[in-house]
Formats: sequence, structure tokens, C-alpha cells
Amino acid sequence: MQQQYPQTSPYAQQPQPSYGHPPMGRGPGHGPGAGTEQLCVHCGQPPFGPRRPKRSKAKLWIGAAVIAALLAGGGGYAYWGTDWFDGNGDDVSFAKPKAPAQGGAASGGAAANGPDPDISLPTGPAAQFKQSSKLDDGTRISKTRLKGAKSGFEGDVWVWTPKEYDEAKYANSAFPVMIALPGGNGYPDNYWATMPNIGLQKAIAEASAKGKGLPFILVMPLLNPDSKNYYDGSDIPGQPKMGTWIAEDVPDLAKANFRTYKSRDGWAIMGNSSGAFVGLKQVMQHPEKFRGVIANGGETAPDSPLWKNNKAEMDANDPAKLAQKLIQSKGPEVYVNFQYGTKEGGRDRLEKFQRENGKGPIKIDLYEIQGGDHNGWDYVRGMREQGLEALSKVMKGPKPSGG
Repeated sequence: MQQQYPQTSPYAQQPQPSYGHPPMGRGPGHGPGAGTEQLCVHCGQPPFGPRRPKRSKAKLWIGAAVIAALLAGGGGYAYWGTDWFDGNGDDVSFAKPKAPAQGGAASGGAAANGPDPDISLPTGPAAQFKQSSKLDDGTRISKTRLKGAKSGFEGDVWVWTPKEYDEAKYANSAFPVMIALPGGNGYPDNYWATMPNIGLQKAIAEASAKGKGLPFILVMPLLNPDSKNYYDGSDIPGQPKMGTWIAEDVPDLAKANFRTYKSRDGWAIMGNSSGAFVGLKQVMQHPEKFRGVIANGGETAPDSPLWKNNKAEMDANDPAKLAQKLIQSKGPEVYVNFQYGTKEGGRDRLEKFQRENGKGPIKIDLYEIQGGDHNGWDYVRGMREQGLEALSKVMKGPKPSGG
């Protein structure tokens, strides 16, 4: 059932730029820049053509220049943090904080009121993280290079921990993990990490402070192995195994380095546009691993050109077909939070998926972002208004010692 919430967040009042991005799906562009070669800095899309086009190196440089201009000139946004570059390149340790003197156990993930068997302490080996950004609350975004043991793919992964993670009262607690996927090419970086001015980290921190959301650990991997093709977050025959990378290697990195939950109740995915499709697909495909997804302005069917001559494998990665299997098997309950902006279109496709698959173990909310367009700022606004709170309600959060 569609939910509507008032736009009460001050964030909603910030002016939103238009990049001539096409509506969700395929079709003509809109707004300033339509009909030009200007790229959307959020998901790398031109104003015309397919949702997942090829991009030349020249266009990548154009996109980088646009981002640099926005950040240098402000673009109507204040970056959340005045010391963005302070300490960049420094080693970052996620060593366990000192537990309270009374009641807490030193090991085994035990809280003051007894051990939680669902807690998983870092399994190691510890990755080498380097700071890439520092935010004004003292938290840091850090980067490491991951060689996927199961996929064989090697790529960058960024992480962010909320301030609660380092607080002594949570030293014996696990934290929920959100895998945050970008839109567009998702290569050579992940804009949730490299553009923290979009506000995802701040939104999570503020929701937690207000008791309206959980303090998620953010894990922000590359979405694709190159900028030439889109891989549908899947193991396409003959291609890098990006499905295994997202579903196995990236979570394994988090488990090796952080206090996480063993059960799926501590794991979720969030994505924009092409990343929203991957998140939806992964949750339908691996309900035993992930509890829910926030899917912002995404597709609901695989459409990579690399699926050519591999229809059976493509069908095995189709969220609708996977959803039907989940319904028929009466599998574990999963939560889907679709978000879309009223300026971008695409509602019919999302409503169709909800109507046909929102039954049995699959719970689906469809949230309209009033005045929202196909960009990261508006999707974060939607998450502030509804998405983070709704997802948090079905997930497991950290427990302080004595709590």
C-alpha cells in the first residue's frame, strides 16, 4: 500500500539541481540539459538513451569535472564536515572499544544481561583501511582493496561506522550492516562514499539520535568491474562474478572486520537506480542473507546486454521470478521499500511489482518523494522521511551493556 508522509525535514527544503536526467526507465530527458551530452553526477546517465549506457573516458572526466565544480562552488549544499581532507590516507583501526567495567564480558559478544548467540565478533583477517573522508561528528569513511575469495573480482570497498560503534557501552554489541550501492556505472568509485555531501551518513546518524532509525554500519563497494557495461549485480556467464561479489565477498569483508550479526536480521541493502535493481534482486535471491532493501528509483527486471544467449541464467536473476519462487516456497519474510520521486516517473512499474509480488513472505511499501527527482539528494530525503525508520523496524539493532 502506498504511503505518503509530509515533507517535514529541513533537508527537504534545500534546492535540488537538475541534470537533464531521463525519467526512470527509457525515454526522453527533461529539465535543463535535456538533449545535450551532460551527465548526471549521481548515476552517470546522459539525458537520452538507455538507463545503463556505455560511457567513454572523456565522459567520465566530464562527470568528474561536474562533481568538482559542485563541491568547489557549493551548488546550494553545505558539506557535512569542515575537515573533509584532514587525516586522509591515515590508517584506520576498528579495534574493539574498552567495555564498561561492570557487567560486560571481555569476549564472546556477551552483553551485561547475558551473551547474545547472534553476535559475531570480527573473524579476521583485518583489512588495511585508509581514511578517505572525515565528517564533522568525528566519524570517518575509509577505503580498502578487496580481492574477493569467492568471486575472484578485486575492487575497492569503502566503509563507515556510526559514532555508537566506538562507544564503550556498545563494546559487546553487534551492529546492523547496510550495503549501499550507487546508481549508474558504479565504477571506478561509489558515490555514497566519495560524495558524503549527499548526506547518507548524516541521515543515518540523525535518525539514530532521534530514535527513528538504527546506527547502521555502511559498506559501500564498487557495483561494476568497469565503466563499459552494466552487469546487473549478477554472475553472468563469462563475466566477472558481480553477484557473488555483492552477496558473498562484500559481507565477508564486513564480518572479518566488524562486530556484526550472524542472522539476516542484521543485514540490508540500499541502492539507487541501477543499484536499486541489484539490491532488490539480491534480497529476492538470498532471503536467507538479507532482511530487507531500500530500492530508490530502480528497475525491476534484468536488462544488461551481456545476458545475450543466456536467457536461463538471466531468468534466474529476475527479481519477479525470484519473488514468485519465494512466495511459493513460503520462504522467510523480506521487506522491500520502494522509493521514487514524483518528478521522475516509473510508478507504474513499481506498483506492478508490488501488486504481483507483495504477498506471502514479501512485504512491500511504495513511498512517493513529493517533488523528488532521480538523484541522490532526493532519495536521501525520502530515507529521512520514511525509509530508514521503516527498514529499521524489521531489523536488529545494537544493545548497550546493561540494556
